[in-house]
Order: sequence, then structure tokens, then C-alpha cells
Amino acid sequence: MPQLRHVSALAEAEYAYVSTVEPATRLVFTAGACPLDADGRTVTPGDHAAQARQVMANLETALTAAGARLTDVVKTTVYVASAHQPDLVTVWQVVRDAFGDHDPPSTLLGVAALGYSEQLVEVEAVAAVSAA
Repeated sequence: MPQLRHVSALAEAEYAYVSTVEPATRLVFTAGACPLDADGRTVTPGDHAAQARQVMANLETALTAAGARLTDVVKTTVYVASAHQPDLVTVWQVVRDAFGDHDPPSTLLGVAALGYSEQLVEVEAVAAVSAA
């Protein structure tokens, strides 16, 4: 089980600043989860929030395939194809809601473009699960 740590000497944030992983832990690294449906089509072009919901569902599916859950995630990187901070905040809220009370360290980035046509959001994660 990862240990998430808030750092009182740093500004209050909606995520832990640090996570630690015990030695007898299996790490799971995901590819960036994309807003694709089962047929490989980008869902809801132009809608950051809807794409973020699909991304988080796909991330959860990928983690499950590796024997992990969202609550095992120790770090995320969230990519948003936008230079507008409100778009980043919209995506961030969907991501945060998907994690519930689990608040792993995360990096939120606005980028010029992502790999799929009409893709606006991508999330990659590192999870830690018991190796036993």
C-alpha cells in the first residue's frame, strides 16, 4: 500500500506532494490512457470533461488488467491539449473526482497536441501493489 504524504511546509494542494512505496511492492506503469472507445475512436471531440471521464475509465480498466486499482496509484501525469487554464482545471476536477479520497502526487500539463485526432486528454500513472 503506498503512503501518500502531504507536506505542511508547502502550499496546500488537492494532492499529496510525495508518495512512498515499500520494498516488497510490485510497480505498475501504465501507458497514457486516451479517450478512445472500444473501437479505437476518439470520444466526444471538443469536450474536455467527457474525454477525461473516458480516460479515467480506460485507466481503471488498464490498472485492473495488471491487478491494480486507482487507490494503488502513487503518481499521475495529466496532459491536456490546451493553453487555457480553465480547460486544465476542468480536466483536473474529473481526474480528482475519479480518485475520490485517494490523492496521489500529480503533474498537470497543458500541451500543444496529443497523439490521436481530436484528442484533448491523456493520463499516465504509476501504481504500487503488494508483491505477495
